[in-house]
Amino acid sequence: MLTYSDSGVPAPFWRATASVSTHALALALTLLFAGLLGGSLQAASLGGFSQLGISNVFLIMMENHDWSTMGGSPNCPYINNTLLPRASLATQYFTPPGNHPSEPNYIWLVAGTNFGIDNDDAPSANQKNTTNHLAFLLDRAGIPWKSYQESISGKDIPIVNNGDYAVRHNPFMFFKNITTNLAYVTNHVRPFEELATDLANNKVRGFNFITPNLTNDMHNSVGGVSTRILGDHWLSLHVPTILSSRAFTNGGVLFIAWDEGSIGGSTGESDGPLGIIAASPVAKGHGYVNTIHYTHSSTLRTFQDILGVRPYLGDAAKANDLSDLFIPAPSVSDTSFVDIGLQVTVTNLWIGRTYELQTTTELPATKWTAVATKTATKTTHALVDPKAPRSDYDFYRVVALP
Repeated sequence: MLTYSDSGVPAPFWRATASVSTHALALALTLLFAGLLGGSLQAASLGGFSQLGISNVFLIMMENHDWSTMGGSPNCPYINNTLLPRASLATQYFTPPGNHPSEPNYIWLVAGTNFGIDNDDAPSANQKNTTNHLAFLLDRAGIPWKSYQESISGKDIPIVNNGDYAVRHNPFMFFKNITTNLAYVTNHVRPFEELATDLANNKVRGFNFITPNLTNDMHNSVGGVSTRILGDHWLSLHVPTILSSRAFTNGGVLFIAWDEGSIGGSTGESDGPLGIIAASPVAKGHGYVNTIHYTHSSTLRTFQDILGVRPYLGDAAKANDLSDLFIPAPSVSDTSFVDIGLQVTVTNLWIGRTYELQTTTELPATKWTAVATKTATKTTHALVDPKAPRSDYDFYRVVALP
């Protein structure tokens, strides 16, 4: 029989003490359920993403297009023919109501508010003396972050426009606690051209905000070429580098979003609907599409849930997160010792995905060993460790494989 106690076991663990006639010892079992190798204990304790093991977040921000101008468009062959078949898509994604032009939307994505900014003025006019933003929470939690900006030098504090670099698309430059420290800025705000090298050297961790320049983010046309063609081509060159990196395959997620829509004319901006794309080893993928209503607040809330930082910032506190774009986190409904070993009944499985029961003898773990594998043909399956107990203290988790 199994008896359960939470005493002395930090969330999200539970302890089962087993008394089995075939064993002369009392086995303490602590089960941790995370989504991928590399998931942290901190991430595993928070939000709807807690058991998916995501630890590295990438966001690429594009410009000024409603989804209706891109979905199925021959001007976006990479997005439609290569990326979407492996990713998840939300087609009812909006700016916060009336939040225009670009700058307020970029700031909202990292703060949950625009702080009353309703223009594209430079930081010299719009900089805020507040720590209510994502970078501060990440620093406080010890989580690495970078803002990769195309067409900056990386040698100064980029608070003015320079060629194709637009400071209004770099939200971290609007917070005084960031921009008053040159060393801090040059450690965190880097030229986009460094990303490929950082990925190749496995130096990318935590949160990564990526902004193409005005030629490549679907903002400016060059030589009469469609902005969508230019932006789609840029994505086709650089997204594969992210998707093939260790930072992505071992607990990563890439979001591609648009700051606002475009209706032409003198006003130029619309609230949407925009699109947001999520690619991850634990995204539902395979062309999955939903029509749930989201805003930039949903994206910020999702960042905070994945990375485990609180409190929720601004409007993120009441927003829907983006969890529907990802496979459900597996849940354990029952554990028991049977004649063939330790049986763990796992529910909330995504049909077609493969799951592993893994074990280790210490936490934090340096190595997890797979003891059972199952491709889900239904939403509930039993996985069995035939050699349990392996030690006085065995720790387990169920993971969804990419």
